[in-house]
Amino acid sequence: MADLHSRMAPKVRGLTSAVVARCAAEIPFYRESPPETLSGEVARSVSAVLAILLRTLRGPDAMGPADLTRIIEWSARRAEERLPLEAAVTAYLIGAEVWWQALTEVAEADELAAAGEGLLGWLRTAMPAVALAHQQAQEDIRSEDKRVRRALIGALLGGQPYESLAEAAGVEVGQAHEVVLFDFGQPAPPVRLVRSALDAHTGTLVLMDHVDGVALLPGGCALEPLVRRLAEVVGRPVLAAAALAGEPVNIPDAAREVREVLELVRRINRPPGLYRFDDVLLEHQLARPGAGLVRLAAKLAPLDGHPHLLETLRAFVNRGHNRRRTALDLHIHRNTLDYRLRRVSMLTGLDLAVPAQARLLEAAVTVRDLARP
Repeated sequence: MADLHSRMAPKVRGLTSAVVARCAAEIPFYRESPPETLSGEVARSVSAVLAILLRTLRGPDAMGPADLTRIIEWSARRAEERLPLEAAVTAYLIGAEVWWQALTEVAEADELAAAGEGLLGWLRTAMPAVALAHQQAQEDIRSEDKRVRRALIGALLGGQPYESLAEAAGVEVGQAHEVVLFDFGQPAPPVRLVRSALDAHTGTLVLMDHVDGVALLPGGCALEPLVRRLAEVVGRPVLAAAALAGEPVNIPDAAREVREVLELVRRINRPPGLYRFDDVLLEHQLARPGAGLVRLAAKLAPLDGHPHLLETLRAFVNRGHNRRRTALDLHIHRNTLDYRLRRVSMLTGLDLAVPAQARLLEAAVTVRDLARP
């Protein structure tokens, strides 16, 4: 097909402009690229690919290892520029369309079959190499991105310089953050599942230390719906503690606060959900050692020989004195619950119907729970 090669050679420059124009019109990545990039590096790459296609008109072995290496190198470079794989594939197919249209305009009928075979053979060789090179480069980029993000959240939680890491990660950290500590139970759910749910809820990439379960979410993020959504996603109840950090310098203190809150919530067996420091203020004070706590815990000593009564009192307190919900939780009849609560009052000498004495019993239950290993 030497004659067809001669007829197509003068068209390469015009076809290059046509391919670049279509890419800019049809592919968002190129549409948003600076004009100098399109007329420079992109045009040079397209021209080089069309030159390879031109050589296919000389025979099936016209594209050698060096050409394939160049294509792989271009694909890796585009991936490093964050060109999506589907956009890269689309660009190659646009080039093939433009090339074939030009061929049909100048080729003789008896030349089209061989020209088409050469084009398809080139695509069959080039496209898998393009996809593989792109995927490998993207995986390298993702690995580096993960490393930088891990280093960034470590610096933020540790109160260390973070500015250069934030710039490298492309993350804006100057605003307020909700520092959230999650307890998903065991075994831990897949990291990708949790990350996808967090990113989808916030609409941005969330910084998270998946070992400790600490995440930095945008300030003002609706956390209660997020915790409920995570419970649905992982298929189990989720316990979480949150604290607002008005600026990055406050993140280490907020992280210490959420760890303390979650530890308190675990120790007193609070139900799954989201907790802040204000939700456990009383428990925080009662956790401080002192003679008063010893005397307070002693209020429940008469129940030591009656574990079912202590369990009933704890459930009653945790349910906010709701008798119906308490009976349901314990799987007992309301009459049985009332009998047990009367026994608690009789043995301790503290009447749950008297607000001041009921508060004393609640505090005693909390102290008893905090004292457990």
